[in-house]
Amino acid sequence: MCGIFGTVNWPHDSPAHLGDSLLHRGPDEQREWRKDNIYLFHARLAIQDLSPGGRQPMTHGIYTIVFNGEIYNHKQLRQRYNLNCQSSSDTETLLYLYERIGLRMLDELDGMFAFALYNDKTHTLLLARDRAGEKPLYLYQNSHQLAFSSELNALSAYLPLSINELTLARFLRVGFLYGQETPYVGVTELPAGHFAEINCRTMTVTVSSWWTIMDFARQMHSIPEAEALENVDTCLQEAVRRRIDSSDLEVGVFLSGGIDSGLVTAMAAQFKPGIRSFTVSFANGEYDEAPLARLVADRYQTRHTEVQLSFGRLQDDIEHIIAGYGEPFMDSSAIPSYYVAQAAKQHLTVILNGDGADELFGGYRRYVPAARFDFNNFPGIVKRGANVLYRSLPYPKDKKSRYNFAYRMLDMARKSGLERYLSATTDVFENYTDAFCQPIPLTDLANSLAGLQASGLSALQQIQIADFQAILPGDLLIKMDIATMAHSLEGRSPFLAKDLVELAPTLPDSLKIHGTTTKYLLRQLAQKYLPQKLIDQPKRGFEVPLKQWIDNELKSVVYDYLVQPQIVDRYVRRDFITRLIGQPTKFPAEKRAKMLYSLFAMEVWYRKIARNG
Repeated sequence: MCGIFGTVNWPHDSPAHLGDSLLHRGPDEQREWRKDNIYLFHARLAIQDLSPGGRQPMTHGIYTIVFNGEIYNHKQLRQRYNLNCQSSSDTETLLYLYERIGLRMLDELDGMFAFALYNDKTHTLLLARDRAGEKPLYLYQNSHQLAFSSELNALSAYLPLSINELTLARFLRVGFLYGQETPYVGVTELPAGHFAEINCRTMTVTVSSWWTIMDFARQMHSIPEAEALENVDTCLQEAVRRRIDSSDLEVGVFLSGGIDSGLVTAMAAQFKPGIRSFTVSFANGEYDEAPLARLVADRYQTRHTEVQLSFGRLQDDIEHIIAGYGEPFMDSSAIPSYYVAQAAKQHLTVILNGDGADELFGGYRRYVPAARFDFNNFPGIVKRGANVLYRSLPYPKDKKSRYNFAYRMLDMARKSGLERYLSATTDVFENYTDAFCQPIPLTDLANSLAGLQASGLSALQQIQIADFQAILPGDLLIKMDIATMAHSLEGRSPFLAKDLVELAPTLPDSLKIHGTTTKYLLRQLAQKYLPQKLIDQPKRGFEVPLKQWIDNELKSVVYDYLVQPQIVDRYVRRDFITRLIGQPTKFPAEKRAKMLYSLFAMEVWYRKIARNG
């Protein structure tokens, strides 16, 4: 895991500040490479091949590469293609393999990656990103120059960027930055499963898709449950084993009270007895995962650490946590992710997690109605009836209750398209869109959802793919990347292994949602590995008591930012913000907390990063 940066046609008199902006991603070594109009920079976190043999930028023949990530099957690829490498570095494997088979290499890789590979003979630069988007890669381009980086903060520290007003408005409406969008003019994110080819003489850039989950969803077929269970078991065990073996340093695991991290921990403990595990513990019992996590830790005798979150630290740390994302980021679970990563780094440098399982195997409660009803084809009378009933019912007070679930399903049933998807997922300003200063166009996301609706896939497949392509890379994976790398800790996601992301979409809907049971196949697999008490629990993750924080621990800092806002009132009416702050009883409590935190996150980003960029 590392940080990469590069430019084409850009002078570099003193890149020292660049090393500072990426130091947390690569504290072990920082090196640069220049040739002609190309500049490449690499900050190294040494995990595989700790010797100088793993140094980057790395050159072989006419190729030079800077690489962020890990290739877990690189040793097998060396054998398969008879690559005569000189070190044990997976970076060198990439260079030799690209020399041998070119872009076909991407289909062979099991890993997380974002890399830039320069061809000195053709004067072309190749940028590529992994299937799910575990590793970020941002690209700035004007008429005659180009720059790329692992983090937005590195670009904003180096380049004179201006903010993109439209994408900021979309962030508030959606809850994350969708697709290629960033908060800056001229800066895009290379989409997951894509590569970009850059002619460094003409400065033409061609972006192409090399992998899409749609190709595998269209192959969905019937399979006996026992066979599917065995296939998933085998693939997940291999994914965990590879992610442990592909490290010269100790590997641990994030352990929540859920099935996903529980399965990863159980399998990891079989490969590495006594593996370290880490979980977050809240004083508020409603959100405390520690007791369930402890059941797994005790069964597999892991060296377990409970990270006790001190709410008193939040006010001091919150601005730093949010600013680290380099963009407005409203997912409050970034807070426990940050603290548990901080605690884990005191013991090790590599950590496994359960990311991706919910999107691939049907872990969210909103998938249950999608497996039974096609909301797209509800007759008008049903939508009108749902609307009348929805408006007559009180807002739920407990977001984990069955009543809350039914209430949100009614909200979905009365809507269509984009509005229904946002109500079912991020649900930030839904039903309060009149708070915006002007209508916010969301054409790209709306068109993507319309394309899924016309695809012929089942309603469950549609929402799973939408989540995999939008929320997973736009929120969940960037959350984990920044939270871990802030502490020079590498996070690895076994559920996003090549074999699993290409197997799960082919499994029938009934093995994902079974009646009202979410993540059915993984729950069946868990019977083999986990305590029954944990299996029967609903989905859990790094959930946070956001309402409590907004009303207590974070109240003063949030209000300080929002009473006299400097940017959010360009998009949300000042009188609405004032009512959110001063009239809490006029809004549903959880909804109000989410809206306030979203506005607060944008203000922090603007004042700490964008305004000073």
